[in-house]
Amino acid sequence: MSHSILLMENDAGLAAAIAKLLAAAGYRVEAVADGLSGCERALDPAFDLIVLEMALPGRNGFEICRRVREKGMRTPMLMLTGRADMMDRVVGLGVGADDYLRKPFDPAELPPRVEALLRHGRNGWQPEVSHFRFGEVAVDFERAEAMKDGQRITLGGKELQLLRYLVENRGRVLSREELLRNVWEYANNVSSRTLDTHIAWLRRKIEPNPQSPEYIHTIRGRGYRFSG
Repeated sequence: MSHSILLMENDAGLAAAIAKLLAAAGYRVEAVADGLSGCERALDPAFDLIVLEMALPGRNGFEICRRVREKGMRTPMLMLTGRADMMDRVVGLGVGADDYLRKPFDPAELPPRVEALLRHGRNGWQPEVSHFRFGEVAVDFERAEAMKDGQRITLGGKELQLLRYLVENRGRVLSREELLRNVWEYANNVSSRTLDTHIAWLRRKIEPNPQSPEYIHTIRGRGYRFSG
């Protein structure tokens, strides 16, 4: 059975091109052109993946990501953005997007991104560590839920996968190459900046003081190490 993808893109020409590309890869695609109807459709559990433009009319991509995650849905989300501002992309990841592509992008890059998100998405990801607690943070990987100081915190799918990998390999220095290879699985198409962005967001959400991390340590010239 082919996967079902919800595409939210207000540029009709680009939406048609993306839909055609994904259909050729064997996916079923439903396209919407505005954020209001897109947000409503995004809450349908029948979709296996959501691809959405950041600057949608009516309701933007940030709001849609936040809404979907607040409803407890783990549907993987790939955000498209024409903006060069890194902070916008960081915010997108922080509110629940799992990955992003900056437009214009090479059409050959989209199917591997989609495939990777589907492979490690809502239905395919079975973490070996089901629960873990460190400091004031408790993570339930099976339910994709996290609490800090008794308050729920929202972690995107890639953030959860990255945290799981760090936890499962705690005490060991993990190179950037290893993390990109084992968490993203399409390392040739991902920059180290993507990894750094996810690390930064994890620190903001789980560290008592993100500027002086207690758990996710940078090992200069080598990578990262989790201690907890």
